[in-house]
Amino acid sequence: MSTVQAKPVPSQAKVTFISSSIGKKIFQAVTGSLMFFFVVGHMLGNLQIFIGQDQLNTYAQALKDLSALLWSVRFVMFVCLVIHVWWGIQLYFENLFSRPIRYIVNTTVQASLSSRTMIFTGGGIFLYVVYHLLHYTFIVTNPQYAGLHDSLGRHDVYSMVVLGFQNGWISTVYFIAMFSLSYHLTHAIPSLFQTLGLNNDKTKSKFEVLGWLVAIVIFVGFSVIPAAILLKIINLPEGVL
Repeated sequence: MSTVQAKPVPSQAKVTFISSSIGKKIFQAVTGSLMFFFVVGHMLGNLQIFIGQDQLNTYAQALKDLSALLWSVRFVMFVCLVIHVWWGIQLYFENLFSRPIRYIVNTTVQASLSSRTMIFTGGGIFLYVVYHLLHYTFIVTNPQYAGLHDSLGRHDVYSMVVLGFQNGWISTVYFIAMFSLSYHLTHAIPSLFQTLGLNNDKTKSKFEVLGWLVAIVIFVGFSVIPAAILLKIINLPEGVL
């Protein structure tokens, strides 16, 4: 007696795709790309501190005036971060437990250090983002920042950033977090192109170089701010504290 296998209904097919390894990798690529563009925008905004107090506070006030849009973007980014971390953990353990021990050993030898530490750099970035939000966005760790205002009555983001990074421990943690993010990108960027089917033996080295170049730009672009504050290139305006 022959049996007829029922075809999966569309909803089942969607669930199968999302829960599959390739599905998770695609969503990893999408969420990672969205967060990367946000990070670049955030970096460019932060670098306005070198123009001066008025410029950075004007930029910050402009974002505040777009409060609904800003918080919508922040919410989407946080959801992307949670999904990215959660599925990254799942993929890590799926790869770990789905291979024979000998295969794991051989693969570990061939794999780069950045690829083997993705779960750790990613987890570290997640923890730092939570702290960073509590520090500069929600002003929980340093509530005195809420009372900072410039001569135009705007929240003095410039002075808040300077005061924060004048603390050597905060700057050190920031440097470590930016290194983790940058090192994460050295593997994430080539992996993105591999997921898109663009990374092969001919292009592999080029995408790896691209990953390192982008990582260096991101690290320098973010780290130069606390470095300049610690070196007293950027200072508090007169009359602040």
